[in-house]
Amino acid sequence: MNTQKSARRRDGDTVTRTQDPEGTRRDILAIATEEFALNGLSGARIDEIAARTRSSKRMIYYYFGDKEGLYLRALENAYRLVREGENGLDTAGLSPVDALRRLVEFTFDHHHRHEEFIRMVMIENIHHGQYLERSEAIRALNVTAIDHISGIYERGVSDGVFRAGIDPVELHWQVSALCFFNVSNRATFSKIFGRDFGAAASQASLRKNAVDMVLRFVEDKR
Repeated sequence: MNTQKSARRRDGDTVTRTQDPEGTRRDILAIATEEFALNGLSGARIDEIAARTRSSKRMIYYYFGDKEGLYLRALENAYRLVREGENGLDTAGLSPVDALRRLVEFTFDHHHRHEEFIRMVMIENIHHGQYLERSEAIRALNVTAIDHISGIYERGVSDGVFRAGIDPVELHWQVSALCFFNVSNRATFSKIFGRDFGAAASQASLRKNAVDMVLRFVEDKR
């Protein structure tokens, strides 16, 4: 009997998936991220993830161990995407002000386009960071974020355009706070104040405001 056909009958997976394990893992992570972001760790169902990826529970458990293992890998992948985007920014040739502006704009745009990242972080905070704490990968990824913003900030201090004494981690916090809130509280603010904060005009204004606030925060006013 053809071994590929046998594997397909056992697992309910296509021959293509048997031949492309990396593609299968990527598909499972993408769908799992959507499910966890929508339903949380307790509400997400492995059966639903398997059905949506046309794989099997057995294959998911083979790749990721268990539901918590899949959740942690999805969380790591969500952080990896934003950090890879940051690392791809060409800021070395820019002035410190323009480099920081580009970083804030990227963060704002990424969070706007990847609501699942915001929801995953919110869910992990509900769990008090207990799963993130297990991940060496996430800690390593976020070191690069601090290195990046530190480099920009230190150049600005050296050039006399940024004030000294700001903790780069706290600067990263401020950037994240403005961009994160834009997504995390958009629905409630829209309902409370009767405005669509997700509309293009609102997003353009909020994006500009986020950049302006961060730049004013670091500006050397002497």
